[in-house]
Amino acid sequence: MRQGGRCDIGRESVTPMDVWCIEGCGFKIATPATESIREAAAGVAGLRSRLSFMTPLFGILLALACALATNVGFLFKHRGACAAPAVDIRRPLRSARGLFASRLFAVGMAIAAGAWVLHVAAMALAPLSLVQAVLAGGMVLLAVMAERIFGLRIGRRQWIGLGLTALGLMLLGLTLPVVHGASSRFSLPGMIAFEAALIAAGTLLIMGPHIGAPREHHGFMLGAASGILFGVSDVAIKAISGLVGSAGVGGLVSPWTLVTLVASVAAFYSSAKGLQDGDAVPVIAVTGTAANVSGIVGGIIVFGDPLAGNPFSLVVQFLAFGLVLGAAWLMPAPVRAAGAAAA
Repeated sequence: MRQGGRCDIGRESVTPMDVWCIEGCGFKIATPATESIREAAAGVAGLRSRLSFMTPLFGILLALACALATNVGFLFKHRGACAAPAVDIRRPLRSARGLFASRLFAVGMAIAAGAWVLHVAAMALAPLSLVQAVLAGGMVLLAVMAERIFGLRIGRRQWIGLGLTALGLMLLGLTLPVVHGASSRFSLPGMIAFEAALIAAGTLLIMGPHIGAPREHHGFMLGAASGILFGVSDVAIKAISGLVGSAGVGGLVSPWTLVTLVASVAAFYSSAKGLQDGDAVPVIAVTGTAANVSGIVGGIIVFGDPLAGNPFSLVVQFLAFGLVLGAAWLMPAPVRAAGAAAA
């Protein structure tokens, strides 16, 4: 019954359907239960807003942990790979057995597996370009750990190269606009074209000496190839995370799962051979840089992560890419290949 613009429905509590029906007809409900419902709805909205903000932040923290674990794992794998027989891609099973027979390489792979889990979790919670930019901060830690903990000698050119790499990637990360949510939707044609381009670039780097590239830099080129192939895997995993989010476990039954597996296996052998033929810090740095740049560009092209919204930030982003390319030119330094030539 309507009384003076108020509605008395004859009971202390109302159901959500009552609220909809009565308020939809222009009545106002003045009961304690109604106020509780409104307060609860406001609380849920506030909680959703806070969770929307915290989810990418948690993804960033996971990415930082992944950066630390990745570099430690790479340094262990370098020590183990140098003590193992040379990788021969024509005998993949024998090469894999020889690598895992090295205890240090096996420890490095175990740490890398943990870093991969952190990486996948970070990509599921935050935009791909942001995750890769955070991972770039690991470059700052790489040289310190290599020299202080593992006793590796790092030359001036390598320090400069690492510094330029870290600065460029951190500038790129700082100028990327803030995106809320995981941003896992993608364009299928864009995805296919981008992944195909990365695979072609990685293949050319692996074939380097066979197509006229300097053989003494092959270890560095293999590191870049493995980073690009890791980028192929990262972009595919990001797509799979979106498919799983919308379709459940069935999202794993996807061509991108096969792309992830093939690219990861190819990157494994390319990375191990690169660590054998090249100096640890340059090879690890170019591997991480290639993977990070591939992920950042993939986030922008494939998943629609936005670029900077003003001209100044765009100029800074182009400068950042220039710093990364300059660092890649500074850092090559062969090890096993040079030793073999001297012998």
